[in-house]
This record gives sequence, structure tokens and C-alpha cells, in this order.
Amino acid sequence: MTDTLVFYSGPDPFDVWRDALAPHLDGHVRIEEADKVTDPGSVRFALVWMPPEGFFARFPNLELVVNLGAGVDRLVARDDLPDVPITRLSDPEMGRMMAGYVLFAVLRHARDIPHFEAAQPRREWAYRHPRAASETTVAVLGLGELGALAATEIARLGYDTHGWATRPRDLEGVTVHCGDEALEGLLGMADIVVCMLPLTPGTRNRLDAAVFAAMKPGAAFVNVSRGAVVDEPALVEALRSGHLSGATLDVFATEPLPADSPLWTLPGVLITPHLASVALPNSAAPQIAANVRAIQTGGALINEVSRSRGY
Repeated sequence: MTDTLVFYSGPDPFDVWRDALAPHLDGHVRIEEADKVTDPGSVRFALVWMPPEGFFARFPNLELVVNLGAGVDRLVARDDLPDVPITRLSDPEMGRMMAGYVLFAVLRHARDIPHFEAAQPRREWAYRHPRAASETTVAVLGLGELGALAATEIARLGYDTHGWATRPRDLEGVTVHCGDEALEGLLGMADIVVCMLPLTPGTRNRLDAAVFAAMKPGAAFVNVSRGAVVDEPALVEALRSGHLSGATLDVFATEPLPADSPLWTLPGVLITPHLASVALPNSAAPQIAANVRAIQTGGALINEVSRSRGY
């Protein structure tokens, strides 16, 4: 019996992923879209992004779940997840895409682009003198694989770059701060704060009213991690009061962001629809295929997720 890999993702095209994966699986694994599986008992592998409730119960012989992205919080929080290994994607192209978005967001605030965007409808030549990169302090909260790459890219452009992590890291050009006791001081000195924390039970609503109050008056905020890491009403209040000068936001507590959210109309806020980094089929396919072969041969998995840590 040929093993089957089942695919489910709302935003991702099945045909593109199938065509990228097939050459790496050498015909030894059938690749089927979830609603077209012909033999549920043959399904040993699932490549998924936010499948519906009850999805996994259809496949009694499942041995591996591959999350179609780097963030696994929504997956590991599910009650219906089977007791099988879970892997996430760790793709250099995803890292570069994320770093590019973060650089864009940092430059947007460092170069006062919201100020010029607001002046344009008034046809106002609203000159504001640029500052040297070294005069702008950027704090990256979360120095995992994506956060570390983004921080080093920010530092490469000459910004005074700091990072906050659970343990010491050696990153070129980045001053790393560790532990809860270091956070308040870091927030108080940063002109731009970038959130790249994973969503875990310990980070849910971690950026609350007290955290925003600790930020430097006039600082800007960037969130590319998960919306639930942020207490959204507290962020709205920090922006409304003028304590924060603006924000670039790619993730939200509820997605799509509801039309009645005040974030849509607050000055200096840019909304993007959760696209800072996405999985790219051609570059991710070799890693997925390697994990499928590892299950078939008893080998070691790449980027296996710890359910206890949540990432």
C-alpha cells in the first residue's frame, strides 16, 4: 500500500505544493487534497495550515503532522491533535522574507514615513530632518531563528540594535538582554520595539498596559509574531493617548481584523494582512520530504516541535 500525504490549507494552492513536493518523494508517497482522499487508512502524513476541528480523526494511521509555517501555536493548542510528532517549517527563504518585512517596518518609523503619509493628503511639504541610523535604538523582543536574523539585519544597517531573549545569544552587532528583569529598562530606551515572540502560555497577552507604559514616550511598535501576544485594547490606548507614535502591525488577536477595530483609523498605524513571511513551496519541499522519509525509515526529524514549550 502506498503511503499518502494529505494536504489542507485555506490560503495555499494545493497544485503548487503537490508539484513542488512530488519530485522529492520519488513517487513513494501519494499527495492528495484533504477533501479528495480516497483511502484515509493510507494517510501517514499531514501537511496542514489551520485545518478544521475533527480533521485528524479521519486518519487513524497518521504518524506525522507538518505545520505549513513557522508558528505552531494554533496547532499545539488544539484538543483534537493526535499523539504524533509535529514539525514546523524552517526555510531560509521564509527567514529572508520576514527580515525584509521587519527592515521595512523599522525604516518606516525611523525615517518618519507616517509623518509624510499624513502630510500628503494636505499637499504639505512637511520636511523633517533625517537622523543617522546610529541615533535610533531598536529593540527586538524574541531572538529565535526569525528574530535573530531580523535583529542582525537591522544592526547591519547601523541601527543601535538590542534584543531580548530567555537566554544569552551571541549575535553580531546586537546587544542581547535576558530575563524579565531586563525588559523594562530595554523598553525605556528603545525608539522602535519589534515583537517577534512566539505565542506560548507564558507569552499570551505578555505585552500589556504595563509594558506599553514602560516604552519610551513617542516610540513606535511593530508586531510580526502573533496577535495574542499583545493586549490589543492596551495597544489601542497607548496609540490613542500619543504615548506611542505609531505602529506597523501584521498580526492581530482576531484575523481578519474586524472592520470596527479602532486600529484601522488610528494615526500612524499601518495594517497588513498577516503576510510578513509565508512558506514557499519550492524552498520548503526538501525539508518536508526529508521528514517524511525520516518517519518511513526511523530517522531523526528536522525542526520537531516541543508541545510543552509550544514551539
